[in-house]
Amino acid sequence: MMAVAVPAQVSAAVARAGESLARGEPILIFDAVDREGETDLVFLSEKATPELIRLQRRDAGGLICTALSEEIRARLGLPYAADLLALGEVRYPILAGVRRQRLRYDQRSAFGITVNHRTNFTGVPDNDRAATVRALGELARLAPTLSDADLAARFVQEFTSPGHIPLLYSAPRLLRERKGHTELAVSIARMAGLSESVTVCEMLGDSGGPRSPDAARRYAEQHGWAFLEGRTITEAFLAWSG
Repeated sequence: MMAVAVPAQVSAAVARAGESLARGEPILIFDAVDREGETDLVFLSEKATPELIRLQRRDAGGLICTALSEEIRARLGLPYAADLLALGEVRYPILAGVRRQRLRYDQRSAFGITVNHRTNFTGVPDNDRAATVRALGELARLAPTLSDADLAARFVQEFTSPGHIPLLYSAPRLLRERKGHTELAVSIARMAGLSESVTVCEMLGDSGGPRSPDAARRYAEQHGWAFLEGRTITEAFLAWSG
C-alpha cells in the first residue's frame, strides 16, 4: 500500500479520502448546489482495474473521464478540446457555430483530447479502459522523475487519439481558480502526495437527472467509502496551500 503523509492542516475527512485513494478505493465528491450539483465517483488512475471501471459504469452511469493536473498537461503540450475546435474553424466553419464559449455552470470546459492505450482493441470494454486509465496514472506517477522530452515520448509510445477515455485538465491554480470535480479530486491527490491523475464519473439517478446528494451519501455509507463536499475540500486546500 502506498504510504501517505498528510500535513496537519489538512482536515481529517480529506486526509482519510487521500488514504482511500492510495489504497485503490473509490471516494465520492459532491461539488456544490450552486455549481453542477453532481456527485462524482472517483479513484486514483494508477489504481485502475476492470472492476473499478465496471463500478463507475454500473453504479455511477455518467461519463468516465481521466483528469491530469495542469502541470502534467503543460509539460506534455496537450491541447484543450475548445482550442482544437477554434483552430479548425477556418477549414470547418460549422465549428464556429457549435463551439461553446461559456458553460452555464462555469467559465470554461476542462475537456482535452480523448485517448486509448495502444494495447486496446476497441477501447470500450472494461479491460481496455482500465488499461488506458492505469497507464495514464502510471505516467502521472513517473512524471516528476522524467524530463519533458521523455514524458512526451512515453505518452506518444503508449497512447493513440481519438479514443474512449476523455482527458480533463485541472486549472493551473486548482481550487483557487476553479472548483470543478477535476480540481477537487486532483487537489486531494496533491495534498496526499499521490500521483496527480484521478478518474471521475458522474453519479446519475433513476429520474433522468443527477443522483441527489443524500442518495449519493447513503450509497457511500453503505459501501464504507468517503463522501466529501466541495467546500470541505476547498477549505482544506486553501489552508494547506497557504
